[in-house]
This record gives sequence, structure tokens and C-alpha cells, in this order.
Amino acid sequence: MTASFKKNVRETALELLITIEKNQAYSNLLLNNAINKHQIPQKDVGLLTELVYGTLQRKMALDFYLSPFIKNSRKLENWVLHLLRVTLYQMVYLDKIPDHAAIHEAVEIAKKRGHKGIAGLVNGVLRTIQREGLPSLDQVQDPIERLSLETSHPQWLVKRWADQFGYEKTKEMCEINQIAPLQTARVNIAKISRDECVNQLEEEGFQIEKSPVIPEAIRSLKGNLATSKVFQNGLLTIQDESSMLVAYALGVSDHQTVLDACAAPGGKTTHIAEKLKGTGEVISIDLHEHKVKLIRDNAQRLGLENIKAVALDSRKVSEHFQEGSFDSVLLDAPCSGLGVMRRKPDMKYTKKEQDITQLSMIQQQLLQAVSPLVKKGGTLVYSTCTVDKEENEQMIKNFLGDHSEFEGDYSLRSRMPEAIQPFISDYDLQILPQHFGSDGFYIAALRKKG
Repeated sequence: MTASFKKNVRETALELLITIEKNQAYSNLLLNNAINKHQIPQKDVGLLTELVYGTLQRKMALDFYLSPFIKNSRKLENWVLHLLRVTLYQMVYLDKIPDHAAIHEAVEIAKKRGHKGIAGLVNGVLRTIQREGLPSLDQVQDPIERLSLETSHPQWLVKRWADQFGYEKTKEMCEINQIAPLQTARVNIAKISRDECVNQLEEEGFQIEKSPVIPEAIRSLKGNLATSKVFQNGLLTIQDESSMLVAYALGVSDHQTVLDACAAPGGKTTHIAEKLKGTGEVISIDLHEHKVKLIRDNAQRLGLENIKAVALDSRKVSEHFQEGSFDSVLLDAPCSGLGVMRRKPDMKYTKKEQDITQLSMIQQQLLQAVSPLVKKGGTLVYSTCTVDKEENEQMIKNFLGDHSEFEGDYSLRSRMPEAIQPFISDYDLQILPQHFGSDGFYIAALRKKG
């Protein structure tokens, strides 16, 4: 890798960090666009990803370390602060890059983007840190505040989790949220066995391990599975392991009719369709036509003909479908997404506590709307990719309190993969990211009496 290209990677990382903060855009989408736009060689994609995600993951800790060395951070141009963060991240957390090289690159970028004075300031701050070392987090007395800074999670969130799960579980969750997750995928076992799929991917140069949790899941240790021939040939679907559990929770059998509300991009829809073995029908709905197209594209790539995707507001389903017309209904509800922070590290800084309350009202409306469509004796599964009790356990408790026609489905445990069964309590389960390295995820299975 040439020195000039290294600088290009760092400059690209800096531009991305500025854009993410300015537009509150998701880092994962912007990063993919930048890799394509700048035609960054595959061997350098790792460094760019590390610099962007790592700096975002550790932003609060980096600011704590920088604060004693910057006299007036408010007067500092925003891009300079981003440059200091991304460079300090390399100095503190990346062993392969020598400090002097990281500092030299930062000074060169400062000269190019600013003027001599800014380059001098950047050089001065970073060399002083190199000489004097970092301030200690031990000086922060309050354990919640210290954990907040150590793991760069907003204090309101750390406190909320500590109240809900206790300090130790919260600490584990905050710490694992600092580590980027592995890419996982679901093998289309109607078309290929997991072993054969692994062999084909290894022949393509991927490093794969079988999931110890989900029988049809694999994990990629090296390589983006979406670029594989195996993916293009419809033999696998990129999906997190915890979200694969939803199709198990539904417990569908051949020839059933299933509604998947709020379904885009269709990972769960296609899994349900696969479990129906090409029989029955999955009606898959989402609010926006462009998102419904994603569901159709996925179904087509996988060769699944038992999916009907429709653009529809799930709150108005009763205007389109008769009461009791589905054997099973899945509501994978819009949520705060606090379980997927490892994939979207910037999310930590944009979410507010009041968002949770507003979302829980929407979740309530959606449950009210879709529940009449479940036939007597049928199954209603509610799921979210969050770890908050207001959106999860409390939501279902309130729903059951208001809807005597439903009860918890205690046969959930028997439908789930063996490795998951210890996490199930009665008719629901809360997966935390530290349980097996997946997204945080909640699933409740309810049964309509009759």
C-alpha cells in the first residue's frame, strides 16, 4: 500500500465521519457507498471500516481523552475535532499503526484541508498526548458515568439498562457493543445442505464457520457473503442469527397462510416461505413500495413463489383482510433498534429516551391492528430488534391484559433450536448481544384462544 493511498483511506474516513454527524446518516450505508465511489481496493477496505466504525464506537471515550489537551474545543472547527478523534483512535486502539505515522498523516491532512496554524495545533495536541499519556477514567467516581464514558454509550441509556438488567449485564452489553459483529447468513436448505454450502463458499475463498446456535446458519470469518456466487444463485440469505429465530417461533406447517407485517427487506418472509416448503402463502406487507420491491427481489433470487408482497400500512390491514383469515401473523415491529448498535454505532448518539415512548405507542397501534386477523387457535408472534422492556415485555404484558382472547403460547420452547431454549421464559425470550454474539432481539409467541 503506498503512503499516498494510506492518506486517501484516512481522508475518506474523515469525510465519512463528518458526513455521518452532519446528516445523521447511517454509517453502514455511507461506508458501502464510499468504498464503491472511491474504488478502494479490497485490501484497504478493512482499514477504512476499522477507522470509521472504531472512531464512532469510541467517540465519547476519545473526547474524554482529548478534553484536557484542547484549550477551547468550541472554537475548533468540526473537521479538526474529527481528525483528532480518528488519529487518537489509531494511537490508542490500533497496534499495527505506529504513533509517529498516524500523527504525520494527521498533520498532512490538516495542512491540505486547513492552514499552517491548524496543522500546528493538530501536531501539538497529538504530540503532547504521546508525551504525557491519557487521563485516567478512574477519576470518574460514579460507576454509571464511568461505564458510559468507557464504552461510549449515552449516560441515560446506561442508567436505563442498569435499572432494567442490573449493572453487570449492562456492562457486558456495553462492552460487546464496541466489537463489530460477524456477518451471518441463512442457508436455503430446500436447495442445498449447510455442509455443501460451506464447501462452495470455501472454494470461492471465504472463511466460514457453522453457527453453533441455528442449524441452517453460517458465520463469515472472512469475506462479504453478498458478493459470493452462492448468494447470487439464491442459496443463502444475509440475516442475523437472532432474527432467524422468528420463523421458528411461528412454528408454521405446510399449506398455511401467514401474514408478515412490516416485512421489508424480507429476511423473515423468505425464511417463513422456505419453512412452508413452497406450499401455502406468505402475504408480506410494508408501507413503502421501494421497500416492497426489496422483498420481491429477495423472493425472486431465492426462487420462492409462495410470497405475495404488497405495499400497505399495517395499521389499516383490517380494511384489506377479513378477521381470522391467517393461520399465523408476524409483527416485527418498528423499534428503537437498541439491539443492533454493533452494526450501526452512530445510533448511540442520535437516539433519545422519548423516542422509546413514541415508538411504543406505534407498536401498540400495530398490535391492535393485526391481532384480529389471527384465526382461532392461530399464532401471533411479536418481535423487535431492541433490548428495552418498555417496547418488549411490558408491551406484551399490556396487550394480554387488554386482550383476553389471547394467551401466552407456552409451546414456544419446543419449537426453538436447542441452544436457544435456556433463554426462553414461558412464552417469550430476550436475546442480549452477549448471549451468542448476535443482535439484541425480543420474541413473544401468543395464541388466540378457540
